[in-house]
Amino acid sequence: MLLRSGFRPDHVTFVGVLSACAHAGLVDKGLGIFHSIKDEYGIEHTADHYACVIDLLSRSGLFERAEEMINTMSVKPNKFLWASLLGGCRIHKNVRLAKWAAEALFEIEPENPATYVTLANIYASVGLFDEVENTRRIMELKRITKMPASSWIEVGTRVHVFLVGDKLHPQAEEIYALLKKLYLKMREEGYVADTGFVLHDVEDEQKQQDIGYHSERLAVAFGIIATPKGAPIKVFKNLRICGDCHTTIKLISKIVQREIIVRDSNRFHHFKNGSCSCRDYW
Repeated sequence: MLLRSGFRPDHVTFVGVLSACAHAGLVDKGLGIFHSIKDEYGIEHTADHYACVIDLLSRSGLFERAEEMINTMSVKPNKFLWASLLGGCRIHKNVRLAKWAAEALFEIEPENPATYVTLANIYASVGLFDEVENTRRIMELKRITKMPASSWIEVGTRVHVFLVGDKLHPQAEEIYALLKKLYLKMREEGYVADTGFVLHDVEDEQKQQDIGYHSERLAVAFGIIATPKGAPIKVFKNLRICGDCHTTIKLISKIVQREIIVRDSNRFHHFKNGSCSCRDYW
């Protein structure tokens, strides 16, 4: 439509288009657009263009192509590129490239806790708990603290805030009871908790308990209790939603027949009838 209207896209336009391709998983389309930037429009590739393509490739698990592009790109990789690669490594549990991306990010922004936390998550997902503890020790030595995850929901004129395992809410007993009922129904549908998102080397039962009461789940459960039947539930989270919570909320939306909208630090997730608007690609 932009081209038909007679406007010529600039480098910023292509950042938006490539980002959209990355979030939609359109690998061939995105790569075609990337090559057209220079070949058809005579615009030099920027670090942001490369960052979008690395995001696209790493989300899709195409790490060989991503690594080759990084090693041959015409501009210096920026922090967004390395963060994109690290995020893709988290999805696909690629420890080798995660270390590479993290080391680059440590040089660019050594005080950013997100890099340490993501790297620790990747180590935990493959059972490397010694590396998890080593990463934590480095954070302690550098006095780098992780921002606590929190979720909130507005009901009426009041905002209700939840932390992981939070039992301070006046309706906590009711919230936990509802989640237990929902988990029973989820297991009947074949749900198995992905305990790779738990950072501690503990028994599986404890891992399931740890992950079962993340802040966004508590907020969603409260929303089911506190809002009229059939009304959409809108939850906000300060960090990225974890993969197991994403799976859980999809199933909850189907079980309770509610639309559930979660806005995390990365994007909006619109859950309905057991599916999410992101198509499990975020």
